Amino acid sequence: MSTDADRTHATVDVPQGVTLTVEGRRLKAKGPLGTAERPFPADVVSLEVKDGVAKLTLLLPPGRRTSQALLGTWAAHVRNLVAGLTLGVEAKLKVVAAHFPMKVSVRGTDLVIENFLGEKYPRTAHLVPGTAATVEGEFVILTGTDIELVGQSGANIERATRIRDYDPRVFQDGIYLTERSHFKGAS
Repeated sequence: MSTDADRTHATVDVPQGVTLTVEGRRLKAKGPLGTAERPFPADVVSLEVKDGVAKLTLLLPPGRRTSQALLGTWAAHVRNLVAGLTLGVEAKLKVVAAHFPMKVSVRGTDLVIENFLGEKYPRTAHLVPGTAATVEGEFVILTGTDIELVGQSGANIERATRIRDYDPRVFQDGIYLTERSHFKGAS
């Protein structure tokens, strides 16, 4: 049986070289691969970092299921933030072109898809800031430090090549996710 004290705290190990700070309603993290920040519910959860361990404290009544879910969610967000800044994040997508040869390239913060199904004008997919893309043959590799941003960039690319007016059983052209966003060291 757990007590209320057990249900109001969560701990996350913070590796050497990563610093976490809360400034107002933003959680800022700095690590060997860069910096990251995200909104933080400072009125619901407090963060204290000491001796390589981040302690999250729930500021809501602990008896509610939603309170426990919120604490677990924010512990996972902090773990993902720390792991992304130490290991890095990567996702892999495959370019499938059966009917027309596609040309895929990166221009600034956009992935440009030319000649998709023989279309006259190129399609573009926005890469979320903090995400980089490289095209290696028939694969598009996304890298970054935030697992959510890399995943959103992959979703933007898949959505840009969605087929609307053709039978998807016949026209299977597109760019599809083959490896979800994952930490590089934990493949």
